[in-house]
Amino acid sequence: MAEGQWKQVAQRVFQRRYDPLDITVGAVLGEHGLTVIDTRNNACEAQEIIDDVSARFDLPIVAVINTHAHYDHTFGNQLFAQHSIPIYGHHLIPAHFEEYEKPRLEKVQRSPEAEPEMDWDGVVLTPPTHLLAQPCTLNLGGREVELIPLDAGHTDTDLAIHIPDANTWFLGDIIEQSGPPMFGSGAYPLDWPIVLESLLERIQPGDIIVPGHGEPVDRDFIVRQLHCFQLLATTLRDAHQRDESIEQISYSAELKNLWPEDFLQQAAADAYAQLPGTEPDPR
Repeated sequence: MAEGQWKQVAQRVFQRRYDPLDITVGAVLGEHGLTVIDTRNNACEAQEIIDDVSARFDLPIVAVINTHAHYDHTFGNQLFAQHSIPIYGHHLIPAHFEEYEKPRLEKVQRSPEAEPEMDWDGVVLTPPTHLLAQPCTLNLGGREVELIPLDAGHTDTDLAIHIPDANTWFLGDIIEQSGPPMFGSGAYPLDWPIVLESLLERIQPGDIIVPGHGEPVDRDFIVRQLHCFQLLATTLRDAHQRDESIEQISYSAELKNLWPEDFLQQAAADAYAQLPGTEPDPR
């Protein structure tokens, strides 16, 4: 992993990969300002972003964009908000925070030993200040950036970020390169392939795609991952139609090559919860 340095992925568009979790942070440079994409896991990690931006680029941070609601991409929002930097994100992030991130955050803050790897003692949930329900093109620091709220896939808060003059996309965890795409915490595995299909209608050969975790990929990478999502959705729908339990589902070698068993079981739990006539999974 190229952690510890800004990598230019396109003209005046940069990615930096941070541990833990190999998180992508983007920097989109305009004429008089810089936009940061995603804010990491807490205020301390967000401060590291600010320091690293200051050390590398001679531009002020004029905006922040969240690719989706999950903690590793948004829990640093509070620090940017304290600096009065506008934060853009999907309009369903506040609701997702209430349902998923807030209960987990409060549990860890009450009992840090529950997830000792999480440094959440001072985290204050901070949703975006600018909530988007429709696609829009903004001039951020003198650079046009297109923000596209997506239908439910990895979450119901996914936002695609397109920098048209650089033919570059930041897609958050809709696509992952350094590990398998993850389910749980509000995932929609049956609808995920539909989201990828809609994106492929826009993404052109030669475009650069920056995932939420891992190195940049091309359009063909999305096509290959889409195939696996389509196969997974068909497998889960067919198993549900046969009234199979989650434990009874059989997966192809192709699916098991991408996802470990516990990921597939979580995908099944998510899918079954969204299909009619399914009893809630007690897990």
